[in-house]
Amino acid sequence: MYKKIIVPVDLSAIDKGEKILAKAKALLDADGEIVLINVVEELPGYMAIDLPVDLIENAIKDAKTKLADIQAKAGFKGKHEIRSGAPAREIIAAAEEHKADLIIIASHMPDFTNYFIGATADRVVRHAKCSVLIDR
Repeated sequence: MYKKIIVPVDLSAIDKGEKILAKAKALLDADGEIVLINVVEELPGYMAIDLPVDLIENAIKDAKTKLADIQAKAGFKGKHEIRSGAPAREIIAAAEEHKADLIIIASHMPDFTNYFIGATADRVVRHAKCSVLIDR
């Protein structure tokens, strides 16, 4: 069993996040903690110029609300946090900061682009210092 589990949630696929959260609850020690994470990707400067100033701020507010809803619905003790940046890097950083012993991350069937740039789950598996469970 695990004491601290990081569960990254893609808010465009909440059903997968809820499924992973159920697995995390099953693997959690009685006194353990789950940390739900959502990463809002930063936009390159050349794109940000043409977009509304509050776009990222609104995305962060929306993500906080959705993560709080997921946490309330699942009824677990733990935290949720929103980070901004590259998803794999932020997930790994969160795992290190929280001293997690497991990351449970969703994956999807790779498409052509994943063979060149790599999926978030692939990067997390390669660089995380703790155990990683991938759910398909």
